[in-house]
Amino acid sequence: MSSLLPRLSPLLLALFLAGCDDAPRFTQAEPGEALAGGKATVNKHDQNAYSMPSANLAPSRRLDFSVGNSFFRNPWVIAPSTTTARDGLGPLFNTNACQNCHIKDGRGHPPGPNATNAVSMLVRLSIPNQPQYAKVIEQLGIVPEPVYGGQLQDMAVPGVAPEGKVRVEYEPQQVTFKDGTAVELRKPRLRITQLGYGAMHPDTRFSARIAPPMIGLGLLEAIPEAAILANADPQDRNGDGIRGRANQVWDDAQGKTVLGRFGWKAGQPNLNQQNVHAFSGDMGLTTGLRPMDDCTQAQTDCLNAPNGNGANGEQEVSDNILRLVLFYTRNLAVPMRKDVDSTQVLAGKNLFHQAGCQSCHTPQFTTASDAAEPELANQLIRPYSDLLLHDMGPGLADNRSEFAASGQDWRTPPLWGIGLNETVSGHTQFLHDGRARNLLEAVLWHGGEAEAAKQHVLTFNAEQRAALLAFLNSL
Repeated sequence: MSSLLPRLSPLLLALFLAGCDDAPRFTQAEPGEALAGGKATVNKHDQNAYSMPSANLAPSRRLDFSVGNSFFRNPWVIAPSTTTARDGLGPLFNTNACQNCHIKDGRGHPPGPNATNAVSMLVRLSIPNQPQYAKVIEQLGIVPEPVYGGQLQDMAVPGVAPEGKVRVEYEPQQVTFKDGTAVELRKPRLRITQLGYGAMHPDTRFSARIAPPMIGLGLLEAIPEAAILANADPQDRNGDGIRGRANQVWDDAQGKTVLGRFGWKAGQPNLNQQNVHAFSGDMGLTTGLRPMDDCTQAQTDCLNAPNGNGANGEQEVSDNILRLVLFYTRNLAVPMRKDVDSTQVLAGKNLFHQAGCQSCHTPQFTTASDAAEPELANQLIRPYSDLLLHDMGPGLADNRSEFAASGQDWRTPPLWGIGLNETVSGHTQFLHDGRARNLLEAVLWHGGEAEAAKQHVLTFNAEQRAALLAFLNSL
């Protein structure tokens, strides 16, 4: 060790020698570490960093990517319209284009105090599970609110009443580091107003969800199921306090229960179904898998409104459009990491591991050889997620189950590209409802299985906190 010590900075040396745990000590970048998405990684760090095709996507396949992008980016219109390829919006909806929620293919945010519509945040609705709804729960994962359904839609076509409006208010609460530094967090409270169809069920559960970034989704889909399940430890047999669990969800196309991997609670099994449900719930657009408008039986004006289905029975989103959007969303590339060999970033990486963050934010996987897209096969990727559910404690709980996920469970979100969030989306709001105004606040909201990691972070001094944030921002 004596030959190594003179080459280390004071900060990295202190971190290397400190601590009595078994966490690795990183003194240099790992081979290929900057290529977070393997050979699909792009070297792009400006406002378009989340909008690039996989770097290894063949030129002959980029036209489909561009056309899929157009259907993701451009607005849909109300039917009937001369724009028949893009009509059928609504009758109830939250937005008229995917890009409005996934800003520049990035992260959404909660509405500001004077916002008319939430746009890039939606509110999930459900009532408590009961035995008589077993079949509904098996296929939807929830029991929808009887009148309003499973999602509050705050916009509607003319002649149909929107379901309501949502406002977010915040209660401050303080967390203090060991060195006395205080950080004010904010706990959100939802206010649902202007209900269009009468009072909701008295036991309605609400869950605010901002749109997540779109990068690397095809790579996440290509992770072998066995590799995800290998990290599950629901009984905590290794005694580390981490009890990762796989969500088991309904696959609409296969008609059976399978592994969930997409969504804030891993409630969707694959990217195509995620897209289909977004078309349906967010924009009121029908597909072959969801051929009916998202109206409940109580919403008669919604049921009777014109639609954009073709004369031959083709749905508003044709199978070909759905294929192109799927190709686009599968091939949105992960940006190359920055400063992987920086002394401060390496120090932060050590601290990340010392705190135990990697127990849920699994650094790397290798994608399957039979991935849906050949460019995504056999790639060593670094998403920093296990795609499993974890109990994050009462502070983050929405008290709303979704398939096997409890009201305190959340899927570990990937961290790749997170340092570019402000550059791409113009804000630094994180977590499922955007309550955290920066990455430090996001860390300090961790509880439950992550409580020990948070308590470790609370012992960090200013220099260590800066190093941890430098590492996160390098991802």
